Amino acid sequence: MKLYGSTNSGHSYKVKLFLTIAAIKHDYEWVDLALPRNDRAPKFVKISPFGEVPVLTDNNKILCQSNAILQYLSKEYNKFSGGQKADEWLFWETNRIGFSLPNYRFAKLWQKQPKDVMTYLLDRLHADLDILNQHLNHQTFLIDNKFSIADISNCAYLYWLEEIEIDVKTYPNVNAWLQLIKLQPNWQSPDILLKTSPL
Repeated sequence: MKLYGSTNSGHSYKVKLFLTIAAIKHDYEWVDLALPRNDRAPKFVKISPFGEVPVLTDNNKILCQSNAILQYLSKEYNKFSGGQKADEWLFWETNRIGFSLPNYRFAKLWQKQPKDVMTYLLDRLHADLDILNQHLNHQTFLIDNKFSIADISNCAYLYWLEEIEIDVKTYPNVNAWLQLIKLQPNWQSPDILLKTSPL
């Protein structure tokens, strides 16, 4: 099994975190996303349908899109499942946290956008954090107080909140949840798990 991922990709981190916590043996190869898609390593371009990370190869299977990979791994290894509720959270993450946070982070750190765009993304991000914080008010994890792929998916970019000057402590339930995820076996931060390793 091999995972293709990249530094600063929360989507790559989701898959890497699953594999790490579940102690599933795999190889990791770093992809330089600074290069135009067609200029990336030929073996990566050949297997990546969209030219994006993450991509997971498992025997003869090639899988892409982080949440789809999480669903596959959860079923294949019977770990961290959450049933229909997990699917709902994965789709929510794609449309909400997985949109607002990485786009705002990218714009703030690397490619400035007009003020109204930044305001829109930031307001949307705070609304998403409010939803998570409210949901976690009376439970430790997103589904039935049990760690699942819903947690892995939704937490991925949140470990970079400090980079974009958002104090996670202003969302105490989210902060407590992120700390609990850190207690999972073998947990490591995205900056460690996604470190550069030339392809």
